[in-house]
Order: sequence, then C-alpha cells, then structure tokens
Amino acid sequence: MVQTISILPGITLRCFQDNRFKQSCLTVQFVRPMCREEAAKNALLPAVLLRGCEGAPDLRSITLKLDDLYGAAIGPLVRRVGDYQSTGLHCSFVADKYALEGDKILEPMVDFLGKLLFAPVLEEGAFRKDYVNNEKKNLIATIEAEKNDKRAYAAAELLRRMCSEDSYGIPRLGTVSNVKAISAKSLYDHYCRVLKESRVDIFYVGSMDAQAVAAMTEKLFADKERCYVNLPEQTAFASPAGGEQQQVMDVAQGKLSMGFETDITLRSPQFVQMQVCNMVFGGGMTSKLFMQVREKNSLCYDIGSAYYGSKGILTVGAGIDCAKKDEVQEHILTQLEACKKGDVTDEELNAAKQALICSLQGVHDSAAGIENYYATGALSGQTMTPQQHSQAIEDVTKEQVQEMAKTLKLHTVFFLRGEG
Repeated sequence: MVQTISILPGITLRCFQDNRFKQSCLTVQFVRPMCREEAAKNALLPAVLLRGCEGAPDLRSITLKLDDLYGAAIGPLVRRVGDYQSTGLHCSFVADKYALEGDKILEPMVDFLGKLLFAPVLEEGAFRKDYVNNEKKNLIATIEAEKNDKRAYAAAELLRRMCSEDSYGIPRLGTVSNVKAISAKSLYDHYCRVLKESRVDIFYVGSMDAQAVAAMTEKLFADKERCYVNLPEQTAFASPAGGEQQQVMDVAQGKLSMGFETDITLRSPQFVQMQVCNMVFGGGMTSKLFMQVREKNSLCYDIGSAYYGSKGILTVGAGIDCAKKDEVQEHILTQLEACKKGDVTDEELNAAKQALICSLQGVHDSAAGIENYYATGALSGQTMTPQQHSQAIEDVTKEQVQEMAKTLKLHTVFFLRGEG
C-alpha cells in the first residue's frame, strides 16, 4: 500500500513499506512539462550532478562514499510520461536492518543525496566545464546509438513524425543539436530553475516507517527557496495526420511502422479494455498480427504492436522485405478490421489477458519494479494497484475489445527502407 505525504507545497513523498527486500530504493524526480528547449538539459543534468559534490568532488570520492554505505548505488533518472519529463536521481542501498549493529544507511544516504542535488561542484558561478563537456559526449553517443537498433529507431522516428505538433514527439533525451548547444552556464541556470519551480516526486520502497522517511527527506528542502509552478494537465494526442513517409538508409531489412490514434488514454474508464485490445491485435506471440501476418502468411521477420496510454497512440512495427511493404500494410489493416468486426476467439482473448496479468504479477518482485510502477502511475494519472489492474483485465469482454478497436484510426505510416 502506498502512503502519500505532502512534504511542502509541490513536494510529495510516496512510501511503499515492504520488509521483504534487502535492498531499499529511493528516487527524487523533478517533474517538468515536456518541451523541446529543455529536453536535452533535463537529460544531461543528473549525469553532471553525479560527477561531484561538496565533500566528494569527483567520481573516485563518490565511489568511496558509496562503498562506505555498504556498496550503495546512485544513478541518473530521466523519464518521459505523456506531457511530462522528469529528471533526478535513483538510489539503491541496503536496508538498515541488514547493517551491522549501530550502523545506519538510509539517513546518511539521504544526506549524501542532498549534497549531490544541492551542492554540486562549481567554477565561476556555473558547473565545471570539463564535467559538462564529458557528459555531453556521453549523451550524444547514447542518442546516436539509437540508429544501431533499426527497429527502435523506426519506432522512435514514427512517433517524432506522428507527433510533430504534440509534446510526445520530442525525444526523451533531446536531440544531438540541442545537446551541443548546452554550455556549463546555461545548464547551471536551468538547474536553478528546476530546483525552484519544479514539482518534486520522492518515492521510497523499504522497511522504514513512512513518517521517519518524511522527516529525513523534508530536511533536504526545508531551507530551499521555492516558487513552485503548477504543472499543466496531461492531454490526449493532438497532431495533424502525417500520411505516408519514408526514409532511405543502408539496411537489408525494411522497417514498417504504422501509427494509430484513439481517444482512449490512461485517464479513460476504458483504458484497460484498450490494453487488452492491443494485446489481441498485436501485443504478443498469440496476437493476430503475429499468428496471421508472420506465422501463417510468412510476410515479416518480426511484428508487434504497442499502446502508449498516456497519449492515446497505438503503433505497429514490422521487419519486412522492402518489396512486400504494401502487402504487409494491407494485412495489418485486415487484422485490425477483424478486431473491429468482433472476430476474436476465446483463445486469443484469454491469452491476451494472461500475458498482461503475468507482467503485473512481477511488479512486486523487486523494489525497483514497485517504484517504477507507482511512480510512473503518479505522473500519468493511473492509480490502480496491480491487483485491481489484474481484476479489471479479467473482466474485459470480446465486445469491449471490438468497441476499442473501432476507436483506432490510422494516422501516420513510416517506412525505413534500403537504398536498392
């Protein structure tokens, strides 16, 4: 059960008390409206903060400090959930009850986290230039590495083109040109705004009492000047239809990506019904797309669909022979039409439900899994527990799957093809 405590205006602590885990988890996220001007800065910021702070000015001293805390770990945290982007730090550490008698882990962990967040190494009123430049190189390499996975690249490119006038089209890590434009001073100025204006979401998973965690984390912000700016509400997808687009690249296998829009989002009462509809259509190895397009007709190497509930977008991706693009596209639409007509077997429906329920059953298997489920849910507006979610899935009928399929409309087609 998640306990929610308001620390200060715009600062919320959520605690999931669980005695099963040796490792506890603590995250601090500064939540911002997703915007093109900030995306790269938000992605770069936590990596720069992790280069050094008061009392631990470099990577070696940070490592030694974490070693003293029983091998604790701290990493950057950058999320994109609908219209929001969060930037912050993720900590993993041994629960106090597993430390030697008299040793404490959580309290010094929170203190060190505070130094990393609020007392970074500075020079001339800005971040150190060498720290910023080195992390810029790392971030650029990460962004450019996306092209090495052509399937992931095609899926991301579809969303960028499909959501050209929607915040969801902004890459989570920004663009290479955005990263290159960042200076040590501009990043520091942005950092000051982030601390002052942003909504702050803190999440703890472990055995410590929620009020004790609240007392520790409140100290981080007690003396900080804040002028919290309310976040806008999450919105449904809105962008003009993109038609059919393509890009030529040195690939042996074409990547066909199709984007559909629907007015069903995470905040809709029918959200779970759309989840099941997606699984029946193309979300797994028992789906219509996999069984009919790949297995029966041998028209693709791989195929699947994904539902982005925060915005109301469903995408289909397939690896194909470039010459079969039109045929594959026609078969995909045929399978969607079958769903719209209610042509769904009991086996397809039950397999779809079981796949979703199995994924939910693993949420509570780790502290990190719990944090990810509930923390992203708090950003998106999805408040069901995994148990409630599973029961809602069980209750979905074939008629509801049919109604959800009818809401899907083709918006954009993107084809990544070879040069030949």
